[in-house]
Amino acid sequence: METRDQRIGRNEAIFRDVNESIMDLESGWDTAVELAQFVCECGDAECRERIQMTLEEYAAVRSDGAQFALVPGHQAPDVETVVSETDRYAVVRKKPGAPAELARRLYRSG
Repeated sequence: METRDQRIGRNEAIFRDVNESIMDLESGWDTAVELAQFVCECGDAECRERIQMTLEEYAAVRSDGAQFALVPGHQAPDVETVVSETDRYAVVRKKPGAPAELARRLYRSG
């Protein structure tokens, strides 16, 4: 049976995959998009909220496989730490240990 940390990590990885597809699509257009709509990458499988980020902001989040972009307040403090926050989104990093390793492994294998 999957642990809560594993379930959260898998949910976040799924949302990250969706957002990377959005980023690929948005960056393929000839016209620049000021703010793209991304899905919240929180661990709640039922969350369907959106966040607005520039493509550069999202790329910066993706530079670390243990980081995720989400709606402020959607973090799980027991497994992740907020590393930055704006009025549009928060960036969290998985805490060291199993949650961070799972996030990085899923990022590399996705």
